[in-house]
Amino acid sequence: MDRHPDSGSAPLATLLDLAHRARHAGTAVELDFLAVNGSHALAPYRQAALWFEDRGVCALSGVVQIEANAPYAQWLGRLVAALQGNEQARAVTSADVAPELALEWAEWLPAYALWLPIGAGAQGYPARGGLLLAREIPWLESELPLLAEWTDILRHAWQARTPPLGLRARLRQRRAHERENGLPWWRRRVPQVALAIAVLLCVPVRLTVLAPGELVPSNPAAIRSPLEGVIERIDVKPNQAVKKGDALFHYDQAQLESRDAVAAQALATAEAEYRQALQQALSDGKSKNQLATLQGRIEERRAEAEFVHGQLERSTVTAPRDGIALFDDASEWSGRPVATGERIMRIASPDDVEVEAWLPVGDAIPLDAGAPLKLYLASSPLDPVEAKVRYVSYEAQARPDSSFAYRVRATLDGANGRRVGLKGTAKLSGDWAPLAYWILRRPFAAIRQMVGL
Repeated sequence: MDRHPDSGSAPLATLLDLAHRARHAGTAVELDFLAVNGSHALAPYRQAALWFEDRGVCALSGVVQIEANAPYAQWLGRLVAALQGNEQARAVTSADVAPELALEWAEWLPAYALWLPIGAGAQGYPARGGLLLAREIPWLESELPLLAEWTDILRHAWQARTPPLGLRARLRQRRAHERENGLPWWRRRVPQVALAIAVLLCVPVRLTVLAPGELVPSNPAAIRSPLEGVIERIDVKPNQAVKKGDALFHYDQAQLESRDAVAAQALATAEAEYRQALQQALSDGKSKNQLATLQGRIEERRAEAEFVHGQLERSTVTAPRDGIALFDDASEWSGRPVATGERIMRIASPDDVEVEAWLPVGDAIPLDAGAPLKLYLASSPLDPVEAKVRYVSYEAQARPDSSFAYRVRATLDGANGRRVGLKGTAKLSGDWAPLAYWILRRPFAAIRQMVGL
């Protein structure tokens, strides 16, 4: 139960001690804690709450951390906000507040409360607020001046922690100084700075975007499967130099040889049947009618035998031209069945290299043929590869990461000696545009997608 201050105590000495602690508080959090808990040395109370307009209920007596969504904190915030407007310390009861607040007063606070307003600082810090103290017995008139002085000491301590003037405050002071000196508007600092920023935003810059890129062969010869079968072995290694006519890989010939033998035997059987029918036709006129059918069957078997024999001859695939064999791993292809037309590898000339980049849909900018492109390879980021855009695909394609991007091909500005397959980041440069457009292009695009304008 609360008690009145001891008449034998020294309230002024207590106030001086609290003021000393307020001046030497290390942080604003310590000062908040002192306000709701240290004030008990001046006057006893059961509950205390500290509130500011910019921070809300920021400290409670006996509580380390406030739960902002708790019903008590929300009700208390509405109560202290309703007590604003009177700059004098005053006692408050449930009869002095709105009915909707008085309805829950008994649930959250004792019967008698004291509102100690804290005025705003000279630069708006601290913001306007107040200290609310509550207990079960009425407040004495002799306690109010001492507590009011304590809150003024707290306000001064908070204001002493005000950071240096920000840019906005310095601009307000400068404008006031310029108005006092009677300077025309064009000689004032703010219009000059605004004009400089406007001129800077109008400076033309190139639209640039970054996209993943790599070195790829510009005109490779695709080696595709000429028939359906099983690859027996690969005769070359990845990135091996080959000459025109060199064997690249072989198919398993067991099945092909069996089919060739069957086709040859079927052709021999058809020819034998034709010779037999031809001999019978000399003595039997009815057998002459079968000669045309048998002759057609012979041609059919001969075409089939030639086709199967041609597949057997194509079971060894050779290089169509000189270059480098580009494929992943020979062991992955050995013993693997392939379909007709499936790509096995590529043959590319070492000097026939260009840049391939994938421009994301969100970063797509107008790129004309001949636009500059620089590829910063991961292996040599300080030595970019320069190229000129050759074409940009008209339709975005799906990428392995489920994104969509436009394919960009660029021709190198001369030979660079780097091998195919090196990856990096491509910097694509488009048309010239004001700096303001370069800065706000993506935000404008996002806003238009959201609002549909």
